[in-house]
Amino acid sequence: MDPISARLMARHPQKIDLSLDRIRALLAAVGDPQNRLAPVVHVAGTNGKGSTVALLRAMAEAEGLSVHVYTSPHLVRFNERIRLAGRLIEDRALTDILDRLEAVDGDITATVFEMTTAAAFVAMAETPADLALVEVGLGGVLDATNVITTPRLSVIAPVDLDHAEFLGTELVGIAREKAGILKSRRPAVIARQPDEVLAEIEAVAERVRAPLQVMGRDFDAWAERGGLTFQGEDRLLDLPQPTLAGPHQIANAGLAVAAALELGFSDKAIAQGLKTARWPARMQPLTTGPYAEQVRRVGAELWLDGGHNPHAARAVADAVMQLDLRSPRPLALIVGMLANKDAAGFLEAFRLTGAPVFTVAFEGACQDPATLVRAAQQAGLRAQPALSVGAALDAALREGAGRVLICGSLYLAGEVLAADPATWPT
Repeated sequence: MDPISARLMARHPQKIDLSLDRIRALLAAVGDPQNRLAPVVHVAGTNGKGSTVALLRAMAEAEGLSVHVYTSPHLVRFNERIRLAGRLIEDRALTDILDRLEAVDGDITATVFEMTTAAAFVAMAETPADLALVEVGLGGVLDATNVITTPRLSVIAPVDLDHAEFLGTELVGIAREKAGILKSRRPAVIARQPDEVLAEIEAVAERVRAPLQVMGRDFDAWAERGGLTFQGEDRLLDLPQPTLAGPHQIANAGLAVAAALELGFSDKAIAQGLKTARWPARMQPLTTGPYAEQVRRVGAELWLDGGHNPHAARAVADAVMQLDLRSPRPLALIVGMLANKDAAGFLEAFRLTGAPVFTVAFEGACQDPATLVRAAQQAGLRAQPALSVGAALDAALREGAGRVLICGSLYLAGEVLAADPATWPT
């Protein structure tokens, strides 16, 4: 664990307690920095919001803008969560800000995520920039980032089931939570959604008079002739496909393009951003580090994805099957998941791949590998536990795998990337 994470976890409650009272009190004690940010794009959703932020950041920087970014969780180092004008926040600056916040925390007792969010807003307010991209942590209505009252633009990525213990198991209720980031008379761009989700988002938007642009109604995007076609109400753009791998990234790219056009970016900057965007652990081909070397010795491929719910799993399964159509190779899965995730639903998405599954543990509240084996077998997949990622790789390669996907958790992905400084996100 990196020193900043260790500090926060030692000094602040690690619980998730959805409320705005503590974060508001903490921010008020340091002068309400959230009200002094560069124009904010506030991004919610179940899956795809991080990729959408990464695409928008690349487009904005291609436009020549200086961009702040706040995302969560981090993969290797806490600093990944806060990017100031294009660069990860430095330890010294972050330590100073945390000192100042903890000096006023007192009886507030801010949680780890609330303290993190406050630190991000202080850092962003004190560093000049042209744009701030802020990703919701969990939900929307009571997420700590929702102290932003006048965003330049709100964005809602695809909404599906996740974090049931906090958001419930009804899509309409989850949609209502996500739609809580919509603000009075502030425009919003909405991804393609199930009908009941869109109806709820539209109802919230009508109440706050937030004008919406909805994918599939007001704009759309699709892969065509090796590129990306974007159709808006008044324009048709022929663009490059995003560098982010997988068919699901076409939809994320379309959402980002619509947001970029709302922000006034040029077609040239949008195209350049699609070609340069990077987002680690989202169908990421691993070509460096010890695990990549392990598979390279036998001519295999290694991929890494941190998606952790059934909706994400379906997108990733589709991506690996598309890879197989272009370049057939025997697939194997290495899977580790948090204890509170739907392992059966996640693994069911991979049933048609027929891939053998090797289950692993990682640091933290993860599911026992034997439990994951049973979930994989319920999905009709052969499965066995392994003592480590390295051991799982050895076993997969002995079975003749030519393509290995490590998946199931961002925490597992972080441990894989942490194995070599060459693969740390920068």
